[in-house]
Amino acid sequence: GENNKMVESIQEKAHEISPYIIGIREDIHRHPEASLHETRTTDLIAAELEQGGIPYRRLNPTGIIAEIKGSVPGKTVALRADIDALSMTEKTDVPFKSENPGFMHACGHDTHCAMLLGAAKILAGMKDQIHGTIRLIFQPAEEIAEGAKLVIAQDGLKGVDMIFGMHIFSTLPVGGILMRSGASCACADVFKIKVTGKSSHGSMPEMGVDATVAAAAIIMNLQSIVSRELSPMKPCVVTVGKLVSGTRFNIVSGEAEMEGTCRCFDVELHHSLPALIERIAARTAETYRCTAEVEYNMLTEVLVSDPDAIKLVQGSAAKVVKSPELLGELPMLMGAEDFAEYTTHCQAAFAALGGGGKAPQHSDYFWIDESALETGAAMYAQVAIDFLTQNQ
Repeated sequence: GENNKMVESIQEKAHEISPYIIGIREDIHRHPEASLHETRTTDLIAAELEQGGIPYRRLNPTGIIAEIKGSVPGKTVALRADIDALSMTEKTDVPFKSENPGFMHACGHDTHCAMLLGAAKILAGMKDQIHGTIRLIFQPAEEIAEGAKLVIAQDGLKGVDMIFGMHIFSTLPVGGILMRSGASCACADVFKIKVTGKSSHGSMPEMGVDATVAAAAIIMNLQSIVSRELSPMKPCVVTVGKLVSGTRFNIVSGEAEMEGTCRCFDVELHHSLPALIERIAARTAETYRCTAEVEYNMLTEVLVSDPDAIKLVQGSAAKVVKSPELLGELPMLMGAEDFAEYTTHCQAAFAALGGGGKAPQHSDYFWIDESALETGAAMYAQVAIDFLTQNQ
């Protein structure tokens, strides 16, 4: 009986403060900010936490970490919301449309931020039921994959036993909660390959060393990584998205530069990719008398949710969704999410919340049904309470 009362109170409270959550979301939506420049958003979060009497500290340059301590000490659970927007012009006609030209909350981080502030409001009133500490992480710069690393570098995960994160997905049914055990989001890496040859007149190729030909061969050979070096059971993408070579139609190019990305769902495979690309680039270039230099940058890890943490989170989701058919398994996504960085440091779980819209994330028509926000706020709070109750 006691437990049920608690469940109701989280949902009821989320419903009660729904106008507050929506208000915060619309305010942030109106004022989107670039990654690592979320100063107004950080100030807004700080003001709300202050009003709720929740202690916090600011991260450098932006973002906030706050803590709600229960009446009884215990473990620490962290809840994460990202806060940055995208550099694109909004085309929706909502009354709270972006007022910052060229920027838009087209990924829904405004909703994450509002839902976590909603959860903070709910949890601050439940101190007697909290056995341990709930850390609230308002993370900057997810879109450029720098924010999670920044949080970790500034001790944001120190002492954390479990972390939970959520992402709104506009095209899923409104208020639905989906998750998956193991890998759910791919890693995202970026590589640059610089090919050096020697320029000459286009009519006298023997006087030069053609970087364009070498670059073309490298691009084709890189395709053999997926087709010939990896198991077909392990999905992987190697894409060269940009190639710049040469100066003029009748000059053999002396240098070429390409940029690309790799994605996969296997941590071991992820860490073997730089050497594969390095080998193919260098040896192929050598075949054509050129040299190649590879610059490889692992932007984000594979996002792996811990099976035990997912079990707990599924239980929490069952308590907060409006009906059981709104629960489900998240398909694997080739997109990356820098929440993945946290998953290598402690037990972690990630879930998707349905937004009931039509346009996908990163669309200039991105829109969600705001009735989903109370479910999300309740979910953040419920996961925190359930984890601490289970581990008291």
